[in-house]
Amino acid sequence: MPPSNEKQIIWHQPSITKQDREALYGHRAVALWFTGLSGSGKSTLAHEVERKLYHRGCHTYVLDGDNVRHGLNSDLGFSPQDRAENIRRLAELVRLFTDAGVIVLTAFISPYRADREKARHLLAPGDFFEIYCRCSLAVCEQRDPKGLYKKARAGDIQEFTGISAPYEEPLNPEITVDTDKESCAACTDRIIGVLEAAEVFKRQDCRSR
Repeated sequence: MPPSNEKQIIWHQPSITKQDREALYGHRAVALWFTGLSGSGKSTLAHEVERKLYHRGCHTYVLDGDNVRHGLNSDLGFSPQDRAENIRRLAELVRLFTDAGVIVLTAFISPYRADREKARHLLAPGDFFEIYCRCSLAVCEQRDPKGLYKKARAGDIQEFTGISAPYEEPLNPEITVDTDKESCAACTDRIIGVLEAAEVFKRQDCRSR
């Protein structure tokens, strides 16, 4: 039987819709879901894309995986079950941001394909852009900006993606950027180009560079 509180919950339709907000802001509200190994450049790239979008007059917000784990998901660890719950909560948060008319950029490892697909299906077709930050494990380990790979290799961190836990590469991402071969600027321009081609930008000031 469903929990008794489900009988008390009713979905309320908003008086101002996502489409109303998109018309006001001059751009579509979409999710840019950056995924890849730790050290692959997800956060750096997400923030650079946001900077470009901001200067085009877009309403944006970056959800960083580490930041969210400091608050909303501070109760979760890194077991497969906790990782799935982490992404489930974040996907619902992304849905709320896009309902608010925002272009939301996420920087989560999100290692499991099934979890990323669940996030995709929360949004309307065409509103979810999976961006695979492809980078070799060797380069990620060389960068190791947080010193996590070194700790994982030493056994000090368990369930570490790419070392003691799996990463399932996207099969059909909207965008793949090779962050160990391309500059951040080149990756950013390519992502913006895909958004332009998808007609994310409606108003002239959002369309112009």
